[in-house]
Parts: sequence; C-alpha cells; structure tokens
Amino acid sequence: MRLVFVGVSLAVIFMQLLPLETTPRRWTGPDLLVVFSCAWVLRRPDYAPPLLIAAIMLLADFLFLRPPGLFAAVTVIACEALRRRVPNLRGMPFALEWLTATGAIVGIALGNRILLSVFLVDQVPLGLTLIQTIMSAAVYPLVVLVSWFLLGLRKLSARDVEGLGGRV
Repeated sequence: MRLVFVGVSLAVIFMQLLPLETTPRRWTGPDLLVVFSCAWVLRRPDYAPPLLIAAIMLLADFLFLRPPGLFAAVTVIACEALRRRVPNLRGMPFALEWLTATGAIVGIALGNRILLSVFLVDQVPLGLTLIQTIMSAAVYPLVVLVSWFLLGLRKLSARDVEGLGGRV
C-alpha cells in the first residue's frame, strides 16, 4: 500500500505539471497531495510513514518551484500531529475526522504563509491561499471515498492495531 500511496502522489504531481491552460486563473484547486497525505495518515498511519511523506513533498517542492523543504517540513509536522490523534479518532464519527483533517490543512496553509513571511519570500495572494485551503478541506470526503472504494484503504481497526503490536 505504500507503493500505492507513492503512485497516487506521483500521479497528482504529474497532473498538476501538465500544461492544460495557457492563461492564468483567478482561482486554484485543492492541494490533493496534502489531502491524500492527511487522509492516509488518519485512516492507516502505517501506510504513510513520515519519511515517505517528506520525500514526496520535497519532490513536489522542487517540481513546483517552491522553497525546498519548507512546505515539506510543515506538512510532515502536521501529519505527525494527526498521527498522534489516530488512537482517539478510531471510534469517532467521520465528521470529527473531517474536522481534524481540516484543522491540519488550515495549519499547513497558515504555517507555510507565516514562514514564507518570516523569510521574506514572495507569496501568492492571500485570496488564492484561502480558496485552496477551503477547497482542500471541502474535497477531503471525496478523497477518503476514492481511497476507500478504488484503492482499498480501510480505516484502522482494533484487530489491525493488535497485528501491529499495539503501535499505530
């Protein structure tokens, strides 16, 4: 399943690099890499280890011409915060999982903007960041649905935790 996560991530990166439009847009779509990372960490943390997330996000930083490592570091920190919450979310409803993922997505966007401001790096307009954050949070249920039905990603159960030796 780790290879599936890498494959999905590389497919998302590839689709974002395709030159489908030649004129600039006034809106932006969701950051699917972040959403998939959050969904996989909340659903099955053993399938998305921190080093794998860091490597994928660092590759995305290089390919999307972002400051190398900054967005990757913020994403890994947020995913690790989510990973710590997984045992508490196991029996909770999906709405709480969605709210937790939304908090992480907002934290990633906010943390990235603050760090870019501290280092005096040029940024996209705040409106685009807000649109991307809202769209990323809104598309989370769809990403979970796709991960569940098409990729076979099931939520971590008590039996799976026992199989992992009690570690999540």
